Amino acid sequence: MDQRIINLFDEYTHKPLTRKEFMERLVKLTGGMALAMSALAVLDPGYVKAATIPEDDKDLVAEDVTWPGDDTTMKGYLVHPKGHKKRGAVVVIHENRGLTPHIKDVTRRVAKAGYLALGVDALSPFGGTPANEDEGRTMIGKLDPQQNLSNYVRALEYLRNRKDSNGKTGCVGFCWGGGLANQLAVHDSKLNAAVAYYGQQPKAEDVPLIKSAVMLHYGGLDERINAGIPAYEAALKAAGVRYELYVYEGVNHAFNNDSSPARYNAEAAKLAWERTLRLFHEQLG
Repeated sequence: MDQRIINLFDEYTHKPLTRKEFMERLVKLTGGMALAMSALAVLDPGYVKAATIPEDDKDLVAEDVTWPGDDTTMKGYLVHPKGHKKRGAVVVIHENRGLTPHIKDVTRRVAKAGYLALGVDALSPFGGTPANEDEGRTMIGKLDPQQNLSNYVRALEYLRNRKDSNGKTGCVGFCWGGGLANQLAVHDSKLNAAVAYYGQQPKAEDVPLIKSAVMLHYGGLDERINAGIPAYEAALKAAGVRYELYVYEGVNHAFNNDSSPARYNAEAAKLAWERTLRLFHEQLG
């Protein structure tokens, strides 16, 4: 697909670009409404086809859970392997559309690897993630940043206090969630591992607060997010933070999202996931 179309879609999903303006520009790029709709069919998520772990997987237990948030009740999707064993726990942080079927599938992937996995619904203060993605993006923009961060810190505490947790915690986030994974590394001193996929970097002056191991995954074509890499890496080195940073050349932002074929890159996603699980194994047991 024309990289200009992918860049336009990235602008639409991350900036205040209306659906109408996005479609008008997409039609101009593709040369007509029919071709624009064909491109959109490839760009928009196809959750059912992309699911890798079925909801009724015989080896997993999945349930909807709640815990006290910051002046709200938080909701989440908790998944873990069957059996009574204390496990390392991982918070899965969604993209800027909410706790979608794709992120629930990622949560099951984490659980399948042997962990207590919690997909947090950041939109719980508004009643939860809507089915309409445009509504989800709008709602994300209305979240209070400090309250949202507090809600995720409380999610980590919820996991640590569960009887089936070994007390060690990690997080993995994508896009909007990647930025939040970086913020959790800064603001939760008990965190053992933070993995950020193409996420916004924290302020350099906050980096010395990081106590966890950090792993960073970036798409080589993602100029918007990659602009923040040099300052972040310099701060990580200066602070002596244990980190791993990987740039996957020739791939786009959201390369891990297999429900969006235009940007998904199977090779990069597989390698990044293997590295992610290796870090969790090292840090969470």
